Order: sequence, then C-alpha cells, then structure tokens
Amino acid sequence: MTELTEMLKPYGPYVLAAVTLLYVAYLFMNRKKFRSASVLALSAVMAAVVGVTTAFITIATPATGGYLNFGDTMVMFSAMVFGPVIGVFAGGVGSALGDIIAGYPGWAPITLVVKGLEGLAIGYIARRSDNVSTLVIAGLIGGIIMVSGYFAFEAYMYGIPAAATEVPVNIVQAVTGVLVGTLLAQAIKKRYPEIEDLL
Repeated sequence: MTELTEMLKPYGPYVLAAVTLLYVAYLFMNRKKFRSASVLALSAVMAAVVGVTTAFITIATPATGGYLNFGDTMVMFSAMVFGPVIGVFAGGVGSALGDIIAGYPGWAPITLVVKGLEGLAIGYIARRSDNVSTLVIAGLIGGIIMVSGYFAFEAYMYGIPAAATEVPVNIVQAVTGVLVGTLLAQAIKKRYPEIEDLL
C-alpha cells in the first residue's frame, strides 16, 4: 500500500502522453471557441516552463518521499495570465513532467491531478483580471487546493503524522507561488493587455 508511488513509476510518461492527446483533441473539438493553434503553443510553452521550474531546485522531504520545489510560481503565473484551459494543462502536465525530470516519476500521476486542479481553479478565478486582490485570492485558493490535495493523498498513503510534516513545505511553495506569481502576472497583464487576444 505504501508503495503506490513506486508502483506508478513506469506509468508516468504514458499517463502524460494520454492526457496530452486528450487535451489536443479537446482543443480541436472546440476550435471555434479557442484559437487552438495559439492555445496549443502557449500550453506547450507554459508546461515546459512549469516543468523546468519544478525540477530546477528540489529539496527532498524524507517522510513521504516528496520534495520542495518552486514550480507553483509558474503554475500560478500561467493560470493567472492565460486562464483555466492553459492553467490546467500547464499546472498538471508541466508539474508532472517536472516530477519525471527531477527523478520522482511515481508522483507524476498524483501531481497531474492536484496541480491540474490548482491551475484550473486559479485560471477560472483570475481570468481577465489584473486586480491584485483577485489574483491573490485566486492564488490562495489554488494554494489551498495544492496543500490539501497532497495532504489527503499522503495521509492516505503514509498516515497523518507523516503527511503533516510536508504541510509546512507545501505552504512555503504556495506562498512563494502567490507572491511571485501574482507580481509577474499583474505586470504582464497591465503591460500587455493584448495577451488575452491570443486565446
């Protein structure tokens, strides 16, 4: 039971490939709603940025086999600037890709769900707004989703005491993401309001 992340290791790349194909199909089916070529290109770029940011600095947390990273900054930024569609892809697929690159492939499927939901929620709340309060609220809600999502999984897998040891680490990730992500997103939205025309 406690080896679920070990069992999931071989499946991470396949899950990411399947989700990416579903995402491309979704964009294709909704091509009248989105500028699908722009959305697809931005999704790929932001997922890559999230993946690299996630894998760039990693600090292991031995109790659960997870790690501290600063990918949430780019998850929040991408969702705040580009909305829920790109936010869910960049958050989920980008962060899961970061897990694989950083050497934590067993966490990729869990991360795909948790960070995807985080990006989706932030994107819905923050879309078409450059108001700092709105962006901060969106980031805080996304941070709560991330912290509680990982806590729920880790509590189920490793028990509440082990899961509780990772909560402060995840809170640091969330707070950093809110602060830096909000500053970057507001700067881009105010300086380049035409960015929304790409979607």
